[in-house]
Amino acid sequence: MDEIALLLLLAVLLLETISQVALKWASMRAGRSAGWHYLVALAAQPALWLSLVAFPALFFAWLAFLSRVPLGEGVMAGSITIVGVMVGGRLVFKERITLPRALAVALIAVGVALVGWGHA
Repeated sequence: MDEIALLLLLAVLLLETISQVALKWASMRAGRSAGWHYLVALAAQPALWLSLVAFPALFFAWLAFLSRVPLGEGVMAGSITIVGVMVGGRLVFKERITLPRALAVALIAVGVALVGWGHA
């Protein structure tokens, strides 16, 4: 994986984390109303609009990343976004990271490192 691919993977990680955290933030801030009231409250959340900008940016970063690496390697490396989203959930929402979840994410991170290292 070259330096540009690595930077694109970092962009994918950051944009995925931002988009998921912002979407959850917006949905939580919109309250518990139902129907149109919920949609109006959701549309009023700046975090929703942040996620709607981050998702297309994520798409193009992902596309650019995949154009630089073999598909199998890219998809394996892209799974690192699970780590970012979990850490984002912990930092922003104080979500609990259980031992089994932490071990699973550590295995994913090691797998991604091995995939990247195998093609260095």
